[in-house]
Amino acid sequence: MALILENNFISLIISKNVLFPKIDIIKLFIKIYIMNIIIKKKLLFYKGYKLKCAIGKSGINDLKKEGDLTTPKGIFALGPLYYRKDKIKFLNCKLKKNIIKKNIGWCDDSKSKKYNKKINFPFSHRAEKLYRKDNIYDILINIKYNYYKSIKNRGSAIFLHLAKKKYKPTHGCIAISKKDFIKILPLINKKTKISII
Repeated sequence: MALILENNFISLIISKNVLFPKIDIIKLFIKIYIMNIIIKKKLLFYKGYKLKCAIGKSGINDLKKEGDLTTPKGIFALGPLYYRKDKIKFLNCKLKKNIIKKNIGWCDDSKSKKYNKKINFPFSHRAEKLYRKDNIYDILINIKYNYYKSIKNRGSAIFLHLAKKKYKPTHGCIAISKKDFIKILPLINKKTKISII
């Protein structure tokens, strides 16, 4: 007997007894598609919200490489929140919070042992500054793509951060408006994952 699960952008038709006899398909569906943040094309779906977002200039790719301007496809854990305390006075947040200081960056140099990790300047390899003149990193969450055992040249510094005007495409990150970020932030916890499809 087929089990049909639908929402406004996903239809799943599967035979529970034949294909997955030991898996509770309803719980699996809820875990993947209801509890997770979903990125599909240029939309973010989460907890009933449907929000506009920006993605990488070259689209979504399951074989991302450093500098290719694509957003990686897959399901990823979320890291802590980083924010500019001089610009953001209060955030309702269940994640661990870190203040972005002038000496904080993120290594995007695959020759470094710190590749795709937070670093402090001065730093001997190439790294992106998190303390910026514009506002896109005023609030950000690290998406843990290529994070735990980083593979050289597979991409780094993939964040959920604030969008530029008119949702200008990113270098690979996901970007949403400040208003929308603050709206969904209280709903995100350490168990939340992001599914980029």
